[in-house]
Amino acid sequence: MYKFLENEERTKPLKIAFDVDGTLIYKCGELEDTPRYDIIRLFHFFKDNGEDVYIWSGGGLDYAEEWASRLGLEATVVEKGCFKPDIAVDDINVDLGIINLRV
Repeated sequence: MYKFLENEERTKPLKIAFDVDGTLIYKCGELEDTPRYDIIRLFHFFKDNGEDVYIWSGGGLDYAEEWASRLGLEATVVEKGCFKPDIAVDDINVDLGIINLRV
């Protein structure tokens, strides 16, 4: 496990936000609107380890809620950028989290 996740002093779960388009689903070409199962596994890894997971989208709250439901992902759905998570997972370079993970 990475050292920033092993901090014994950490008492609160990490807040990890996943974008929809290009991150949880493919958004171009023949794979458009197809789930990205590799990223969905990462989502479940964090959730199963007790972290707080969020889903957001530049397409808006309703769009993010629709895709969370379609993908069967249990998470808090929020407006993109409404807070600064510990980790922001996105398919493009962003400066939304303390750590920004491009996938």
